[in-house]
Amino acid sequence: MRRVPAILSGLVLLALVLAAQALTFPQLTGRVVDEASILDPAAKAELERKLAEFETKTTGQLVVVTLKSLQGTSIEDYGYQLGRAWGIGQKDKNSGALLIVVPSERKVRVEVGYGLEGQLTDAVSSLIIANAIVPRFRTGDFAGGITRGVDDIIAALNDPDEWRQRAQQRPDSQPFSFDILIVIFVLIVIIMIMRNASGGGQGVGRRSGQGGPIFAPSPWNSGSSGSSGWSGSSGGFSGGGGSFGGGGASGSW
Repeated sequence: MRRVPAILSGLVLLALVLAAQALTFPQLTGRVVDEASILDPAAKAELERKLAEFETKTTGQLVVVTLKSLQGTSIEDYGYQLGRAWGIGQKDKNSGALLIVVPSERKVRVEVGYGLEGQLTDAVSSLIIANAIVPRFRTGDFAGGITRGVDDIIAALNDPDEWRQRAQQRPDSQPFSFDILIVIFVLIVIIMIMRNASGGGQGVGRRSGQGGPIFAPSPWNSGSSGSSGWSGSSGGFSGGGGSFGGGGASGSW
């Protein structure tokens, strides 16, 4: 019986992914992509400096992105697809991470590439969001929350053992639970929508994370997007080809 929540979790994720429409991504113009226009020039410049310094001193690549919307999908699904489409982090190390902020939907996420999941764990990412970012966002201090979040992410990557200990000392959050009737209802509605939809839609790729294989629309299939993934050349900056599998944590305020 203990496997039921995990199975339901997989079913919900599968249903949401299958129902999702093709996503479009902002151009990768630099280490800070402020699509939501919440950062003033001085704050953006300082963040760019910190991120460039971090990248120079390490093999990691950290990018901050603010979005106008999630286009009807979850921040988790959007986040890993954006990381893959931009190719954040070195290809051979998958050493990329994203700090994603969506003010209009009051969502924030630390998206972690495969190669950094052992350092920037889900628990550490959650701790940073809860302690450094969300309290500042609740007061409207977006620049302060993003800056402190970046500082803590860099600190956690530089000293992962210390930050893992901090995360272990944090009281466990309340367990994740499902209402099985709601899950069944959602699945039925999504299946009906899919049956009524015309056309085949997107190709399906496969990603595997810590919870096992999950099927999702391939982030590389961006031919139908109006503005998509890779555009590093426009700003003299690009990702290194790193990949993501859904590691990280999310929060809201």
